[in-house]
Amino acid sequence: MSANLEDRVFLVTGANSGIGKATALGLARLGGTVVMACRSATRGEAARQDVVRDSGNSSVYLEIVDLASEESTRSFAEEFQRKYPRLDVLINNAGVYTAHREVTPDGLERTFEVNYLSGFLLTHLLLDLLKKSAPSRIVNVSSSAHSGGTIHFDDLQGEQRYGGFGAYGQSKLAQVLFTRELARRLEGTRVTVNACHPGVIRTNLGMGGTSAVVRFVRLFFKGPEKGAQTPIYLAVSPEVERVTGQYFANKHVREPSRAAQDPDVARRLFDVSAELAHLSV
Repeated sequence: MSANLEDRVFLVTGANSGIGKATALGLARLGGTVVMACRSATRGEAARQDVVRDSGNSSVYLEIVDLASEESTRSFAEEFQRKYPRLDVLINNAGVYTAHREVTPDGLERTFEVNYLSGFLLTHLLLDLLKKSAPSRIVNVSSSAHSGGTIHFDDLQGEQRYGGFGAYGQSKLAQVLFTRELARRLEGTRVTVNACHPGVIRTNLGMGGTSAVVRFVRLFFKGPEKGAQTPIYLAVSPEVERVTGQYFANKHVREPSRAAQDPDVARRLFDVSAELAHLSV
């Protein structure tokens, strides 16, 4: 990366808890400006203060965005470009898990919009800034759950059949397919894009109504700090400066599922996503 660490601007979505917060903290410790994009002003500000305190870096800022809303995502991107002169790393980390189907104000299924489509939209809205700041990086925090996912083009929004794990798997698979297709389209721009599995992490994701057994098992999961290691590595390591279109776990390139490697599905999903996000790309 050409910019000195102190000059770099990092943007992390879903940064008020879990892996997002741990990633923001890790990046803040390295220096530079860290922008924490959160939905809740109260929780976001508390998290920002924690990060400033624990990193000793005062250049940590909170911006509010609701990724379950196209309007909010678009106005956030506009505001970001007004406030920040550059963007070196975008980390699409925000994620939800809902056991029962929920529909956003955009008429989309929540897991699909928050975990995938809003990141797709935000990435495109900030692409000019990323290109201007190149060499720059995009990191999509996916999951090994992508390997259980299928892209249901005839039922992307789970209207016919909905299951929490199925919807989550589909959204994570979509992220990996998007990563590969976007890398292809960004060839020669010096903007790289990679996806990663952070590990089975103990976070607040999907905590609503979890059984005592699941809560007990979660005690043995890795903490968010461990989960943040691969996203941070992809954000700053010189080792991956020219690596793009890959899927990582434990800081190593891994082969994603066979479904994640289908270029025709990746292209088709890209086109459908652009339409759903009202983008001409």
